[in-house]
Formats: sequence, C-alpha cells, structure tokens
Amino acid sequence: MPFGPKAPIGLDIGSGMLKVSRLKEKKGGYELELFESLPLAPELIVDGSVIDSLRLVDSIKELIRKAKVKTKEAVISVSGHSSVIVKMITLPEMTEEELEESIKFEAEQYIPFDINDVSLDFQIIGPREEPGQMDVILVAVKNDVINDYISVVKEAGLNPVIVDVDMFAIENLYEVNYEIEPNRIVGLVDIGASSIKMNIIKGGMPSFTRDTPIGTNILTEALQREFNLSYEVAERLLRGEAVEDVSEEAAEQVVAEASDEIIAEISRSIDYYRTSMMGEEVVELILSGGGALIKGLSERIKERTGIDVSIIDPFQNITISKKLDESYLRDIAPIAAVSLGLALRRIGDR
Repeated sequence: MPFGPKAPIGLDIGSGMLKVSRLKEKKGGYELELFESLPLAPELIVDGSVIDSLRLVDSIKELIRKAKVKTKEAVISVSGHSSVIVKMITLPEMTEEELEESIKFEAEQYIPFDINDVSLDFQIIGPREEPGQMDVILVAVKNDVINDYISVVKEAGLNPVIVDVDMFAIENLYEVNYEIEPNRIVGLVDIGASSIKMNIIKGGMPSFTRDTPIGTNILTEALQREFNLSYEVAERLLRGEAVEDVSEEAAEQVVAEASDEIIAEISRSIDYYRTSMMGEEVVELILSGGGALIKGLSERIKERTGIDVSIIDPFQNITISKKLDESYLRDIAPIAAVSLGLALRRIGDR
C-alpha cells in the first residue's frame, strides 16, 4: 500500500533529543524527504515518562516549525524499563483471532502490573519444535504512559495515528536495509541518553529484548564532574566539539572510563542471552542512538564482547532527497534510526 501524498511523520521523542523524519515511497524503496532534530532538556522525560508536559509540547511545536512539517499524522513510540514490558512467551497453538480473545488472560501471569492498567499487543512468531506450541511476543505498556505521550503530541497540534515501541522501530529499519539470513543472530543495540535498548533477532525474528535505564547521560555527568562544566557544555564536549580549557585527549580519557558501565551492561545482556538460549551466539552487534557516535565506544564494545560491532546504516536502501544535506545525515544516521523506523509505518498496519 503506497503512502499516498500524506505519509505520516516519524516522531521520536527521546529523553535527550526530539527527531522527526518523513519518508516518501518510490519505486523499489523509500526516499527521506524531511529530517530535523532538537535537543531536549534532561528533566522533561525521565525513564520513558513525561515529567514536564508543557515544555515538551513547546519543544515539539518548535521542532515542527523548524522542520516545516505540513502533515498532521504522526507515528510515535514509547520505551522505558518500568513502563514497557516486552516478553517472549510460549503458548498453545491458536489462531490470531483466538489469541485476540484470550490475550488478557494469557498475559496476566507475565505482566507485573494490573492488567486493566495496560494496553496489550502481540505478534505470533511461529510454531515451536514441540508440537502444539507457538512463540509469541507480548507487549504491554502502561496506559498512563501512552496517554501522556498522546496528549502531548495532540497538544502540539499533531494526530498520533500509531504508537510503536522504540526497539521495534529500529527492527523495522534494519529489515528494510539489511539482508535477513535464516538463523543468523544479530543484536540491535540502541544507546540513548538515558537507556540502552537491546533487541536480539534470529533470522529476522526477535528472540530477546531488554531495556536498561543507563545511557550516555552517565558520560555527560562524568565530564561535568571532571571539568566542572554545565550540562550543555559537557554535551558539546561529548559530541566531540572543542570546549575552552579542556583538551580532547583528557575528555576522551574520562569518556572511556565512564563508558565501562555501558559496555558492561551490553556484555551482561549478551551473556544472559547466551545462557538462556543454550549457548546460541550473537554474531554481530549493530549500534544506533547517540551513543553509536561516541568516539571509540564501538571498538571498546567489540574488545569486551568479542563480537563484531558496526554502526547502523539506514541509507543502504533509503535514498536521501537532493533537498537535504546528505553528508550531514550520513554522519548523524544512528541518531535518526528510531524516527526513520517510525516513518516506515503505515496507517492501519499492525
């Protein structure tokens, strides 16, 4: 189904930055025709929950003005280890219609919240080797979190048509740009300002997800402490910009030491996956998010885990409009990943 003239925008409301993308469908693929970003103050969103909705609405309005967005339809996403639960579960084989009827009952034993306080969705992955059993991805999001995001986006003058989950938006983007090989196990790792979202996929199907409340903010805070800087100046330093009275080498040393915690978390998740999946090995990690742009981090992750690490390339099968600055977009591509994955969604799909 083509997007038609009014493709929805993908609006990624991250804890450190807003990003918006719009894709045009064209023969044989997609073209990015709009991208814009805007930094967010760190206290507006904490662990995936909206803390200051008034300022967030103002920021979204500013982003829409800056990007000259004409479309009202927006695809948004949620994340947060304490408000979004993604579980791989095994159930007796049944049709999608039957599961639709019984999902509340099935989900109750896996969800640590009152089942009436969450919105549920699921995707049947397929039959298991044991006869009569199937694998299902179960997603539960607290209603108050979804409602907060929807009301903020509406207040900003947009119409949220789909609410997705960050890690599945990145999986969408991966599927459009990479060859899916049967049984090949790849870890999609999104390192944001306040979280690491990991989605390990086998043959194109999710087999393990984890959302951890630790991100590049710990690096910013380490730079603030070490050099007595404001948050904004430390952020600039983290992005590799020159800052008065701080040498590049000294800053890199602080970041390298502070990033140990991020690397250890990724390593723990892979070890857990390996143990729980009877020794199955992840063969590649693909990084996205702002953390993917931190100098030396991908090399250090490879060193610690022993796994090949690459940075996501969303522009293998998505072309960039001549109206946009291609070299800039290729440089910041990992930051755009979630918004691009959201912009791939169509109104009316699951």
